[in-house]
Amino acid sequence: MHIVCSDLEGIFVPEIWINVAEKTGIKELRLTTRDISDYDVLMKRRLAILDENRLKIDDIKAVIAVMNPLDGALEFLDWLRSRTQIIVVSDTFDQFARPLMQKLGWPTLFCHTLSIDTDGSITGYKLRQKDSKREAVISLKSLKYHTIGVGDSYNDITMLKEADNGILFDPPENVKNEFPEFPVSYRYDDLKDIIQKILSNDP
Repeated sequence: MHIVCSDLEGIFVPEIWINVAEKTGIKELRLTTRDISDYDVLMKRRLAILDENRLKIDDIKAVIAVMNPLDGALEFLDWLRSRTQIIVVSDTFDQFARPLMQKLGWPTLFCHTLSIDTDGSITGYKLRQKDSKREAVISLKSLKYHTIGVGDSYNDITMLKEADNGILFDPPENVKNEFPEFPVSYRYDDLKDIIQKILSNDP
């Protein structure tokens, strides 16, 4: 029995923080886990920037409300779910993700949560579990699933290494070059081909 664990941003939807950066004009918010491997360092800097610029949860939600899935994402998910199971494992937050999950047809999502003050200020974040993407794969393997990991960033690498099969989807050159052991796909059709071979060849 196979199961896919896939990242969200950059795989099925655009990067949320890049969209916030474009809306607000704050260039430093364009940095993502494609650029900075330490997630805690990245998030603390993001929260400091939000505080410095008095941006609140509703400002972020307003950006997310007009975001749409990447072209072909929903069709790919429909194709995949007709063949096997998928869990979206993401370092996003449940306060961000709901409208995007609706547009993707409500796939199962494992993610984190934000701490929000009564005035809407984002004061911190709570990880569901440290290295949660890898831990999700470990748990599924303990249930005797054959796991397929799909990601594009530094924070996906431990998941891809733990999975029975790891796949990079449209990664930046730095990630692709640092981890040449993973097959790389840049289009959903290519990703389909890789996954279909795994489903066909493995028990």
